[in-house]
Amino acid sequence: MNPAVFLSLPDLRCSLLLLVTWIFTPVTTEITSLDTENIDDILNNADVALVNFYADWCRFSQMLHPIFEEASNVIKEEYPNENQVVFARVDCDQHSDIAQRYRISKYPTLKLFRNGMMMKREYRGQRSVKALADYIRQQKSDPVQELHDLAEITTLDRSKRNIIGYFAQKDSEEYKVFERVASILHDDCAFLAALGTVSKPERYSGDNIIYKPPGHSAPDMVYLGSMTNFDGTYNWIQDKCVPLVREITFENGEELTEEGLPFLILFHMKEDTESLEIFQNEVARQLISEKGTINFLHADCDKFRHPLLHIQKTPADCPVIAIDSFRHMYVFGDFRDVLIPGKLKQFVSDLHSGKLHREFHHGPDPTDIAPGQEVQDVASSPPESSFQKLAPSEYRYTLLRDRDEL
Repeated sequence: MNPAVFLSLPDLRCSLLLLVTWIFTPVTTEITSLDTENIDDILNNADVALVNFYADWCRFSQMLHPIFEEASNVIKEEYPNENQVVFARVDCDQHSDIAQRYRISKYPTLKLFRNGMMMKREYRGQRSVKALADYIRQQKSDPVQELHDLAEITTLDRSKRNIIGYFAQKDSEEYKVFERVASILHDDCAFLAALGTVSKPERYSGDNIIYKPPGHSAPDMVYLGSMTNFDGTYNWIQDKCVPLVREITFENGEELTEEGLPFLILFHMKEDTESLEIFQNEVARQLISEKGTINFLHADCDKFRHPLLHIQKTPADCPVIAIDSFRHMYVFGDFRDVLIPGKLKQFVSDLHSGKLHREFHHGPDPTDIAPGQEVQDVASSPPESSFQKLAPSEYRYTLLRDRDEL
């Protein structure tokens, strides 16, 4: 029998201290560095990935590094499975091809991915451990609200766009596709689902998905495609959730500005839904081919008084239509002129051709002068862009490029 070994009191204290330190030291995780070899594999296998696109020389990137790492440690304790949540980073100087692939225009940029698909909205919130951790917890929450009684549908918030699915089983392929789409588009629509016996009255022809537009007058729309086809389901729901004419707010202004497209904006009083409906209809009728070249937006006159004053208007003048090219603002004529066929389209065409810019500086184009009328330059001082001020700030990011002038 081996003799017992007794530690001196100082050695015992040291051993206990090491044991306690080992037990209570938080788990630390290395931030995954992405490159051209591993990026697709890592992102495709991650339920949720938050990727920091940075440059070592950028002071804002340097400030974010320890915060990003600590937030990763906090989340790793809550979601220990390596594929549940991934915190990753890309050195954009070393991997400029990746930066170009994801159109990085400022450092640091935090982009969210779900199963390899980049989400349209990047993280623009506070750069703190708590804010980042809360953001990830929100992304991991269930994007679909389960209905326990069909009567709950009558109490829905009809100011929102609601997508409702009726499914026999939660573990079905149809529901998995629905849930995946909801995880991507839950910021744009409210997603709800009725399951099993609760959904049975609405499943007379099988599982189905319906869209309830805002308000109470528009009829419901039913998805007629394959519910196991992700692309088809996603495209149909996205078309319903992301309207052609979007509302601009102070919360989404930076995001919309960074898209880099000029704004065609209707300023209207919040309760003036008639003018908004007219504008939406005319944009759809006259300008659908311009989608992708200009952003169609509407704004609350009371909230956006400053841009109105910029073009010498007040809320009393609303509804008002204007273009902000990020260089200048141009005002459409009388709002009712929007109903003249082709009038709104010509306004946008004049922006792209440079005619609005020229006329503000030099007066009407010679082609618009009546025969015999004297041509002369007319000094003008067009209002500068107002919404450019909502763009990413140089006090928060290192910006990589400037806007082109229109």
